[in-house]
Parts: sequence; C-alpha cells; structure tokens
Amino acid sequence: ATMNGLKTQGDVLMKIRLTRIAAALALVAAAGVASAQERLSDYRLGPGDSIKVQIYQNPELSMEVRVSESGVVNYPLVGALQLGGLTVTEAERRIAKALQEKDILKAPQVSINVAQVRGNQVAVLGQVQKPGRFPLETTTVRVSEMLAAAGGVTPQGDERVVVTGTRNGQAFRKEVDVQALFAGQSADDITLQPGDTLFVGKAPMFFLSGEAQRPGSYRVERGMTVQQAIAAGGGITNRGSMSRIRITRTQPDGRQVSVEPRLSDPVQPGDVVVVRESIF
Repeated sequence: ATMNGLKTQGDVLMKIRLTRIAAALALVAAAGVASAQERLSDYRLGPGDSIKVQIYQNPELSMEVRVSESGVVNYPLVGALQLGGLTVTEAERRIAKALQEKDILKAPQVSINVAQVRGNQVAVLGQVQKPGRFPLETTTVRVSEMLAAAGGVTPQGDERVVVTGTRNGQAFRKEVDVQALFAGQSADDITLQPGDTLFVGKAPMFFLSGEAQRPGSYRVERGMTVQQAIAAGGGITNRGSMSRIRITRTQPDGRQVSVEPRLSDPVQPGDVVVVRESIF
C-alpha cells in the first residue's frame, strides 16, 4: 500500500511538472508570435509581397492580393492603392482611409498579414550576365555589389544603370554611371532598398557604311569622334576619302538631316556614317 501510495504521489508530481513545462512553452511561443507580429508591423511592403487583407465583420472585402512591381495593389471597390514602401501598419491605415473616402464603410477595421515576403529582393534586368532577382543579405547593399552579383554588364550593355523603386512611398528613379561607379569616382553608389529594380539597357550604336573596311553597326564609346568611329570599322578602303564623309542623323522630332562633319566632331547614337568615294 505504501509503495502504491508513493507511485501515485510520484505520478501526480510528474503531471504537475509536465503541466508547468507545457505552460512555460506556451508562454514562450506566445511571446515569439507577439514578437514576430511586432516585427511584421514595421515591415515595409515591396514588389512581389503577397498580403492577406482582412476587414473585421466584412469577410466579403477580405482577400489576398499581390503588390505589383510599381508598389500598387488593386483593391475591389477602391481601385489602385500605392502600398509599396509603407509599413504594414501604414498600409492598414491607407486601406481603411480609402474605404471611408469611397463611403463603403464608416469605421473599417483593417488587418494585414504578410503571406509571402518577396519584397526583400532586388531585380536586376537587361544587359547583365545573370538577370534575375537577388536577396538583400544586409541593409547596406549598394548598386555596384548588386551588379557584381548579377555577373556584371554584358559587352552589349549601356554605360548607365537605371535604378527604380520607392522612397518614402514615392516613385524613385536614378541613373548611375557604371564606368565611374567601378572606377571609384562616383557618389551615386547608393544603398538599395527592398523592391528596387536595376535595369541596364543596350549600348547606343552607330552605323558605318560606304567605303569602310568593315561596314556595320558599332557601339558609341564615350567621347567617340568621327575619326575614331571610322577606325572602329577598320578605316577606309582604297577608294574612300576621309574628306568626303557624310552623317545622316535623326533629330528629336523624327526628322532626318544630313551633315558633313569634321573628323573631330562627336558621333551620336543612331548616326549613319557614310564614307564616300574619292573624287580623284
């Protein structure tokens, strides 16, 4: 009987101990959830994020939507809302305000849960070796580092990279000189933010024809002159004349003009450089 009593008492003590452990684990889990929710309330939404919008006592207005590349969310009955760059709390307030302004609800209670986070990535597109999306490992990733992660600019790539995104809820755009960037001579190596896009277009080209050794299209290098442009095509043939060069150039309004340049004149993107035959 004594042994049975001790066994029963031990079981009770074990149950109490397990109950206390379970309660402690529940408190830790609850604290973790609360901490995670607190962090998410400060998270800034970016392109690619998928969010669940819930309206208290109005389930018909609750839905899951995706933040577009421009930071916009299309919400029923309200239309396009710019949420990119806003914190979750700010986005909740913006949706609530829009519902009020449209006279849909008088006092909406909006709750947003981030279902899928992709806004902590940066898209690198265009003339780079490895275009795609890349994660922001830290909060201090710069343009040069992200271009390097994408394998650098291709030989056909422009000398400028265009950075677009949102800053303080407003559309942001900046052109960065790639050559100066990697030469360490640029102050434009800006810090990137979630949802930014880097785009490298094709390099500007000119066209060489007539009495050139290698007629064709060539890249307009920085500061390139007419003489250098002809040299890029291997120079002139025996029938050509360096004093009989004509350029056909398209004006901003679409008109085409023909000019007889000096050899020291700069070549412009889209120029058609024609080397004519010698008159002798």
